[in-house]
Amino acid sequence: MRKNQRNFLALVGVVMFMICCLTALKLFYLDKITDTHGEIIQGQEEPAKLPEDENPDIEKPAQKVYVNVFFIGQNANKEELYRAVKRQYDEEVDGSKIKFAIKSLVAGPVTTERNRGVYSEIPSGTEVIYVQDQPDKVIINLNSRFETGGGADSLYKRVYQLIKTARNNTTKPVYLYIEGRKVDVLGGEGLMLTQPLNENSLDG
Repeated sequence: MRKNQRNFLALVGVVMFMICCLTALKLFYLDKITDTHGEIIQGQEEPAKLPEDENPDIEKPAQKVYVNVFFIGQNANKEELYRAVKRQYDEEVDGSKIKFAIKSLVAGPVTTERNRGVYSEIPSGTEVIYVQDQPDKVIINLNSRFETGGGADSLYKRVYQLIKTARNNTTKPVYLYIEGRKVDVLGGEGLMLTQPLNENSLDG
């Protein structure tokens, strides 16, 4: 065999080897990017993630709402003061804030609050007959137990608890009724009360 023929056959062999290598690499690459159906998987962009407060599909936790109810406690010097305690409020369960606050006030401190020295001058047996939250005013109607017992000092404190709780939970004028009667004088001590209730209602 002539030298030129051998060189030509060698060149053809090299070319065929390269073609085989390229074909094998191509088949191997396609196998890596195909799914089980043999279709080429196209690259897909992930959907943009919205911040949590802008994503409509994320349910936001309900914001907790509290009311302040005023009882009596002591400061570091053992001096009495009116102490606000927070009570969690749910409009769907408890109605208006003022209704919930007055019912919580009459019910008195819970065990954990009493353990911290918080107490109430509102007598046991006091009941909320109704709280009318009207468009222009609020009427709080309590039973007669509210104005009995404890003396003048206790009566003053319980009324002031009521005033501070009421004024902290509504901007409307608030009126106190006892057994359906608007109050001008409270208890056997004859405590004068000006209405609507405010910080000066007990000043006489």
